[in-house]
Amino acid sequence: MTEDTNKTSETPKDDPIAALIFDLLAQRDASQSLDPNEVARTFATARAKRNDPPDLWRKYMPAVRQQALHLARQGRLTILRKGKIADPQAPIKGLIRLALPVATPDVENS
Repeated sequence: MTEDTNKTSETPKDDPIAALIFDLLAQRDASQSLDPNEVARTFATARAKRNDPPDLWRKYMPAVRQQALHLARQGRLTILRKGKIADPQAPIKGLIRLALPVATPDVENS
């Protein structure tokens, strides 16, 4: 019954998509970023059933973007737009990449 109390403080271990984002980033050099499509494809592949369509990963893209935004607002992830750090408080549209935060970044409003 303590599961409900653990849900209030979200950590990467609480959310499987957040955990996957950090796992995939850990497999890269600190200077390399991650395509959210890769996160969605990896997540979908792990859960795919025999009859699922090949583009099942598209179903998970909104969740990946939402989790990335949540983590960026907490300061645990950086969202890159056109190679520059995007402000997680502003709307972010278009293609993005995910990276680990860097010290004292310059934030660009998209």
